[in-house]
Amino acid sequence: MKDISELAEKLELTSFNNLELLEQSMVHRSYINEHEFKLGHNERLEFLGDAVLELVVSKDLYEKFPDKPEGQLTSIRAALVRKETLGEVADELQLHEYLKLSRGEAKSASNQMAILSNSVEALIGSIYLDQDLEVAQNFIEKYILSKTKRVLESGEHIDAKSQFQELAQKKDRSTPSYKVMSESGPDHNKIFEVAALINDKEIARGSGNSKQAAEMAAATAALEKYDK
Repeated sequence: MKDISELAEKLELTSFNNLELLEQSMVHRSYINEHEFKLGHNERLEFLGDAVLELVVSKDLYEKFPDKPEGQLTSIRAALVRKETLGEVADELQLHEYLKLSRGEAKSASNQMAILSNSVEALIGSIYLDQDLEVAQNFIEKYILSKTKRVLESGEHIDAKSQFQELAQKKDRSTPSYKVMSESGPDHNKIFEVAALINDKEIARGSGNSKQAAEMAAATAALEKYDK
C-alpha cells in the first residue's frame, strides 16, 4: 500500500495541510472492523464530497448549457456522477493502491466499483475541507467535468431504461416491465437478478447490488438483443 503523501503529490496538492484527512478518505468501513486505527472510516467525507460534487457539476452544467431544460441537465449530471464514471476517475488515479480495506473486501470483486466511486467522493470531501471549494472545483473540472463532451456524444446521459422503453413502444407498442428473479448475498451486500420483459416475455436479465441497478443492467442487455 502506497504512502498517502504520494497521492497528494499525484494530485498536485503538496500544500495539503492535514494528510490524515486525505488518508481517512481512503479508509473503508471494513478496515476499521479488522484493525486498530486512529482515524475513522471515510463515509462522512463521502457524504460531504457527494454534496460538493453535485453542487459543482450542477453549476457548471447550468452555465454551460443555458438552453437545456432541467430534465436534460439532471440526466447529464447523473451520467457524470454515477459510480461507473467515478470508478474511471479512481482507476486514473490508481486509488486502489491507497485504499485501506478488510481482507474480505480486498478479495471481493462484486463491490469494488462502489467502493472506488465512494472513495472519489470522500477524496473530494477531504480536499474541500483541507483546502477550499475552489481547489475541490479544480479537481472536479479536471477529472469529472472533462468527461462531459464524451457523455453527450456517446449518449451516456440517456439511461438504458429510457432507451429500451422508447424502442419497445416504437417496435411493439408496449412498455417494458421488470421482475426480480432472485436475490443473493447478505443484507448489507445483496445482489439482485432482474429480468426485462415485454408483453410478459423475457428479453434479457441483469444483476446489480440494488433493484434499480439490476433493472438498468437488464435494460442494457435487452437493448443489445432487442435492437437486432
